[in-house]
Amino acid sequence: MSTPLSRPSYAAVLRVPHARRTFSAALVGRLSYGTVSLALMLSVTRSTGSYAVAGLVMALFGATSVFLSPYRASLVDRHGPRRALLPMALLYAALLCVLAAACRPGTPEAVLAVTAGLAGACTPPLGPTMRAVWAELLPDRLLLQRAYSVDGVAEELLFVSGPLLVGGIVAVASPVVGVVLSAALVAAGTLAFVTSPATAALRPAGAGGRATAPRPGGVARGQGRALLQPVVVAAGVGVSVSAVDLLVVAFAGERGLGDGTVAWVLAALSVGSAVGGLVNGAVAWSSPTRARLPFFAAGVGLCLAAAGLAPGLGTLVLAVMCAGLFVAPALTTAYLIADESVAPGFRVRAGAWCNTAVNAGMSAGAAVVGLLVERLPLPVCFAVAGAVAAAAALVPGYRRGAARPAGGAKGAAQSSSVSSELPESSASSES
Repeated sequence: MSTPLSRPSYAAVLRVPHARRTFSAALVGRLSYGTVSLALMLSVTRSTGSYAVAGLVMALFGATSVFLSPYRASLVDRHGPRRALLPMALLYAALLCVLAAACRPGTPEAVLAVTAGLAGACTPPLGPTMRAVWAELLPDRLLLQRAYSVDGVAEELLFVSGPLLVGGIVAVASPVVGVVLSAALVAAGTLAFVTSPATAALRPAGAGGRATAPRPGGVARGQGRALLQPVVVAAGVGVSVSAVDLLVVAFAGERGLGDGTVAWVLAALSVGSAVGGLVNGAVAWSSPTRARLPFFAAGVGLCLAAAGLAPGLGTLVLAVMCAGLFVAPALTTAYLIADESVAPGFRVRAGAWCNTAVNAGMSAGAAVVGLLVERLPLPVCFAVAGAVAAAAALVPGYRRGAARPAGGAKGAAQSSSVSSELPESSASSES
C-alpha cells in the first residue's frame, strides 16, 4: 500500500492512498489525550474540593496509562487494530463516562480512584498504532521520516489545543462536559481509524507469513538491544523537557517576572520543537538515524544547560527555543529507530516502549527537579536537567541482526539497510 514518489515531501506523504483519512481519524482520537487530563482534574477538584484527592486520581490514571502501554500495544500487535484497539477504546470511553457521572459531591474517593485507574489501564495506543500504519504505508525511509515528523508536530499541537478547548468548555459549562467530550473523541476517532483500509493492512503478528513470536534468546535479544538506544534517549529527553516547566517557574519567581512570562517561555519551547520537527522531516539526511539521535539528544542537553546562564527573559526564551529545536527531531528519530529495530509484527509495541519511556521520564523529571530547585542554585538545576539528555546521547546504538522478511521490492529495499548487530558509533554510516 504505497505510492512510488520521486520527490518526497509532506504533501507527498498525505497523497498516499488512505493516508489523510487514517491520519485525520487518529488525530481526532488522540485529541482526547489533550483534553482529558485537565478536564478530569478540574472535575475531581470541583466535586471533592480536595487537591489531594485530585492528585491521587490523576496519579493512578496516569500510572496505569503509562506503564501498561507496552502490554496494550502487544495486544494490538497480536490481534490487530480492529480486534484489540476498538474494544479498548470503547471500554476506555465508557469508563470516562462513568467517571464523569461519579464526579459529584458525596462520591467515595475510592470509587473515583479505582475508576480512574481502570480507565487509564484501557487507554488505546493510537499514537504507536498510527506510526505502525505509517511504516506499513511508506516503506521509503525518506517518506517515513517526513510522516513521523508531521505526526509528532501534529501531536504536540493537540496537547496545546486540547487544554485550550477545555478552557473554553469550563467557561460555559461544567468540566465533566470535557470528560464526556474526551470519551466521544476517542470512541469516534478510533472507530474511524480502525475501519480505514490503511489500518486494515496492519496485520497481526503471524498473519501473512510473519513470525508469531521471536525465538528465545534469538531475535528477541537482538530486538531488545536494538531498542535500548531509542528508549533511553526518549526517557532522557522526557526528563529534561519536563524539568523545564518548574525551572522556568523558579526563574520567573527569582526575578519577580510574574506567572504570565512562564507561558511565553513554554510556548517558545513548543514553537522550537514544532519548527525543529518540520525541518528535520524535510531534510534528506545522509547520516544514519543512529548517528543523528545522539546529536539531537546532546543538543537538547547543551541548550538547556545554557538556558541556566540566561541573564534575563529574552535570552532564556531564545535558549529554551533552541532546546526545543532538538526535541521533536530526537523523539521522531527514536521512533524511526524503534520501527527499524523490530520485525513488522512488533512495531506497535516498539513505538509504545518509546512512548512509555518519554512519559516515565517526564514524571521522574518533574519529581526530581522539584527536590533540586529547593537545594541547588538555579543554573545548576538547569545544568543537571540538560545533563540527563546529554548522558542519554552516550548510549551506543545496536542494529538488529535479522532483516525484515525479504520478498518483493519492499523486502529487498529494506534488507539492504540492515547490518549485523554491532555497536554503532555516531561516526558510522548505513548503506
